[in-house]
Amino acid sequence: MAGGKTVAAQRQAWLVFEDEAGQTLRPPKARTWGARGHTPVVPVSGKGSGRVSIAGLTCYRPGQRSRFIYRTIVHRRRKNERRSFSERDYIALLDAAHQQLNGPIVLVWDNLNTHVCVVMRQMIDARDWLTVTRLPAYAPDLNPTEAVWPHLKRSIGDLVVTGVDHLQAIIKNRLKSIEYRNDLLDGFLAHTGLTLEPDTT
Repeated sequence: MAGGKTVAAQRQAWLVFEDEAGQTLRPPKARTWGARGHTPVVPVSGKGSGRVSIAGLTCYRPGQRSRFIYRTIVHRRRKNERRSFSERDYIALLDAAHQQLNGPIVLVWDNLNTHVCVVMRQMIDARDWLTVTRLPAYAPDLNPTEAVWPHLKRSIGDLVVTGVDHLQAIIKNRLKSIEYRNDLLDGFLAHTGLTLEPDTT
Protein backbone atom coordinates (compact mmCIF):
# COMPACT_ATOMS: atom_id res chain seq x y z
CA MET A 1 0.00 0.00 0.00
CA ALA A 2 2.80 2.43 0.87
CA GLY A 3 4.38 1.68 -2.50
CA GLY A 4 1.12 2.46 -4.26
CA LYS A 5 0.82 5.85 -2.56
CA THR A 6 4.44 6.69 -3.40
CA VAL A 7 4.03 5.80 -7.08
CA ALA A 8 0.78 7.77 -7.24
CA ALA A 9 2.49 10.83 -5.75
CA GLN A 10 5.50 10.53 -8.08
CA ARG A 11 3.34 10.21 -11.19
CA GLN A 12 0.68 12.67 -9.98
CA ALA A 13 -1.71 9.80 -10.54
CA TRP A 14 -5.10 8.92 -9.18
CA LEU A 15 -5.08 6.33 -6.42
CA VAL A 16 -7.95 4.03 -7.35
CA PHE A 17 -9.35 1.19 -5.21
CA GLU A 18 -11.43 -1.55 -6.87
CA ASP A 19 -13.85 -4.05 -5.38
CA GLU A 20 -16.88 -6.00 -6.51
CA ALA A 21 -20.16 -7.13 -5.00
CA GLY A 22 -23.42 -8.73 -6.08
CA GLN A 23 -27.10 -8.72 -5.25
CA THR A 24 -29.79 -11.31 -5.97
CA LEU A 25 -33.55 -10.84 -5.97
CA ARG A 26 -33.68 -11.79 -2.31
CA PRO A 27 -33.52 -8.43 -0.50
CA PRO A 28 -31.01 -7.84 2.30
CA LYS A 29 -32.45 -7.63 5.82
CA ALA A 30 -33.02 -4.18 7.25
CA ARG A 31 -34.29 -2.54 10.45
CA THR A 32 -37.50 -0.57 10.68
CA TRP A 33 -40.13 0.58 13.17
CA GLY A 34 -43.13 -1.50 14.18
CA ALA A 35 -45.73 -1.95 16.88
CA ARG A 36 -44.41 -3.70 19.97
CA GLY A 37 -44.76 -7.44 19.55
CA HIS A 38 -45.57 -7.20 15.83
CA THR A 39 -42.49 -7.61 13.66
CA PRO A 40 -43.06 -5.93 10.28
CA VAL A 41 -42.78 -8.45 7.46
CA VAL A 42 -42.31 -7.63 3.78
CA PRO A 43 -43.47 -10.63 1.73
CA VAL A 44 -41.34 -11.57 -1.25
CA SER A 45 -42.26 -14.27 -3.72
CA GLY A 46 -38.80 -15.75 -4.07
CA LYS A 47 -39.66 -16.46 -7.68
CA GLY A 48 -37.42 -15.53 -10.57
CA SER A 49 -33.70 -15.75 -10.79
CA GLY A 50 -30.75 -13.64 -11.67
CA ARG A 51 -28.06 -11.58 -10.09
CA VAL A 52 -26.62 -8.11 -10.50
CA SER A 53 -22.83 -7.95 -10.29
CA ILE A 54 -21.22 -4.61 -9.47
CA ALA A 55 -17.61 -3.47 -9.86
CA GLY A 56 -16.76 -0.15 -8.25
CA LEU A 57 -13.80 2.21 -8.15
CA THR A 58 -13.23 4.81 -5.43
CA CYS A 59 -10.77 7.36 -6.83
CA TYR A 60 -8.62 9.84 -4.93
CA ARG A 61 -6.00 12.45 -5.80
CA PRO A 62 -4.80 15.37 -3.65
CA GLY A 63 -6.43 18.62 -4.70
CA GLN A 64 -9.14 16.84 -6.71
CA ARG A 65 -12.73 15.92 -5.92
CA SER A 66 -13.04 12.26 -4.97
CA ARG A 67 -14.85 10.11 -7.53
CA PHE A 68 -16.84 6.90 -7.62
CA ILE A 69 -17.06 5.00 -10.93
CA TYR A 70 -18.93 1.73 -11.36
CA ARG A 71 -20.38 -0.77 -13.78
CA THR A 72 -23.17 -3.32 -13.35
CA ILE A 73 -23.81 -6.55 -15.22
CA VAL A 74 -27.00 -8.64 -15.10
CA HIS A 75 -26.63 -12.41 -14.93
CA ARG A 76 -29.79 -14.30 -15.83
CA ARG A 77 -28.48 -17.78 -15.00
CA ARG A 78 -28.66 -18.91 -18.58
CA LYS A 79 -26.71 -21.90 -19.81
CA ASN A 80 -22.98 -21.19 -20.29
CA GLU A 81 -23.44 -17.62 -19.03
CA ARG A 82 -20.51 -16.22 -17.05
CA ARG A 83 -21.45 -15.43 -13.44
CA SER A 84 -18.95 -12.64 -12.79
CA PHE A 85 -16.97 -9.85 -14.43
CA SER A 86 -14.51 -11.01 -17.08
CA GLU A 87 -11.06 -9.60 -17.75
CA ARG A 88 -12.52 -7.56 -20.62
CA ASP A 89 -15.24 -6.17 -18.33
CA TYR A 90 -12.61 -5.02 -15.81
CA ILE A 91 -10.36 -3.44 -18.41
CA ALA A 92 -13.34 -1.66 -20.02
CA LEU A 93 -14.14 -0.16 -16.60
CA LEU A 94 -10.52 0.93 -16.13
CA ASP A 95 -10.36 2.43 -19.64
CA ALA A 96 -13.53 4.40 -18.90
CA ALA A 97 -12.06 5.56 -15.58
CA HIS A 98 -8.87 6.70 -17.33
CA GLN A 99 -10.90 8.82 -19.74
CA GLN A 100 -13.09 10.24 -16.98
CA LEU A 101 -10.22 11.00 -14.59
CA ASN A 102 -7.96 12.29 -17.36
CA GLY A 103 -4.77 11.11 -15.74
CA PRO A 104 -2.61 8.10 -14.88
CA ILE A 105 -4.01 5.54 -12.43
CA VAL A 106 -2.42 3.53 -9.66
CA LEU A 107 -4.91 0.71 -9.16
CA VAL A 108 -5.17 -1.10 -5.82
CA TRP A 109 -7.13 -4.35 -5.79
CA ASP A 110 -7.15 -7.84 -4.30
CA ASN A 111 -5.83 -11.18 -5.56
CA LEU A 112 -9.01 -12.40 -7.23
CA ASN A 113 -8.16 -14.95 -9.93
CA THR A 114 -9.44 -12.68 -12.69
CA HIS A 115 -7.21 -9.86 -11.43
CA VAL A 116 -3.99 -11.85 -11.57
CA CYS A 117 -4.44 -14.14 -14.58
CA VAL A 118 -2.18 -13.97 -17.64
CA VAL A 119 -4.82 -12.28 -19.83
CA MET A 120 -5.36 -9.53 -17.25
CA ARG A 121 -1.61 -8.96 -16.84
CA GLN A 122 -1.21 -8.61 -20.61
CA MET A 123 -4.01 -6.05 -20.75
CA ILE A 124 -2.47 -4.08 -17.89
CA ASP A 125 1.02 -4.17 -19.47
CA ALA A 126 -0.43 -2.68 -22.69
CA ARG A 127 -1.52 0.47 -20.80
CA ASP A 128 1.38 2.72 -19.81
CA TRP A 129 -0.95 4.92 -17.72
CA LEU A 130 -1.90 2.01 -15.45
CA THR A 131 0.13 0.73 -12.49
CA VAL A 132 -1.25 -2.05 -10.29
CA THR A 133 -0.64 -2.68 -6.59
CA ARG A 134 -2.22 -5.62 -4.78
CA LEU A 135 -3.81 -5.46 -1.37
CA PRO A 136 -2.39 -7.78 1.30
CA ALA A 137 -4.32 -11.02 1.67
CA TYR A 138 -7.43 -10.80 3.88
CA ALA A 139 -7.26 -7.00 4.20
CA PRO A 140 -10.70 -5.72 3.12
CA ASP A 141 -10.46 -3.06 5.84
CA LEU A 142 -7.79 -1.31 3.73
CA ASN A 143 -10.11 -0.90 0.74
CA PRO A 144 -12.49 2.10 0.88
CA THR A 145 -14.63 0.61 -1.90
CA GLU A 146 -15.63 -2.18 0.53
CA ALA A 147 -17.58 0.46 2.49
CA VAL A 148 -19.77 1.23 -0.54
CA TRP A 149 -21.55 -2.13 -0.40
CA PRO A 150 -23.04 -1.97 3.13
CA HIS A 151 -24.11 1.60 2.38
CA LEU A 152 -25.85 0.36 -0.79
CA LYS A 153 -27.48 -2.63 0.91
CA ARG A 154 -28.89 -0.50 3.71
CA SER A 155 -30.64 1.61 1.05
CA ILE A 156 -32.31 -1.41 -0.59
CA GLY A 157 -33.12 -3.37 2.56
CA ASP A 158 -36.46 -5.21 2.41
CA LEU A 159 -37.10 -3.74 -1.03
CA VAL A 160 -39.54 -5.68 -3.20
CA VAL A 161 -38.53 -5.81 -6.87
CA THR A 162 -40.34 -7.25 -9.87
CA GLY A 163 -37.32 -8.80 -11.57
CA VAL A 164 -33.60 -8.60 -12.14
CA ASP A 165 -33.87 -5.63 -14.53
CA HIS A 166 -35.86 -3.70 -11.91
CA LEU A 167 -33.21 -4.59 -9.33
CA GLN A 168 -30.43 -3.34 -11.62
CA ALA A 169 -32.26 -0.03 -12.19
CA ILE A 170 -32.64 0.53 -8.44
CA ILE A 171 -29.00 -0.36 -7.73
CA LYS A 172 -27.78 2.03 -10.44
CA ASN A 173 -29.99 4.77 -9.00
CA ARG A 174 -28.54 4.24 -5.50
CA LEU A 175 -24.96 4.08 -6.78
CA LYS A 176 -25.46 7.24 -8.83
CA SER A 177 -26.30 9.12 -5.62
CA ILE A 178 -22.93 8.05 -4.16
CA GLU A 179 -21.08 9.51 -7.18
CA TYR A 180 -21.82 13.04 -5.98
CA ARG A 181 -21.15 12.52 -2.26
CA ASN A 182 -17.55 13.66 -1.83
CA ASP A 183 -17.97 13.70 1.94
CA LEU A 184 -19.09 10.07 1.87
CA LEU A 185 -16.24 8.95 -0.40
CA ASP A 186 -13.68 10.80 1.74
CA GLY A 187 -15.22 9.17 4.81
CA PHE A 188 -14.79 5.72 3.27
CA LEU A 189 -11.06 6.46 2.83
CA ALA A 190 -10.71 7.89 6.35
CA HIS A 191 -12.37 4.77 7.78
CA THR A 192 -9.51 2.63 6.42
CA GLY A 193 -6.94 4.72 8.33
CA LEU A 194 -5.14 5.47 5.05
CA THR A 195 -4.15 8.92 3.84
CA LEU A 196 -3.15 10.24 0.44
CA GLU A 197 0.23 11.40 1.72
CA PRO A 198 3.08 9.02 0.71
CA ASP A 199 5.19 7.54 3.48
CA THR A 200 8.56 9.27 3.78
CA THR A 201 10.19 6.79 6.16
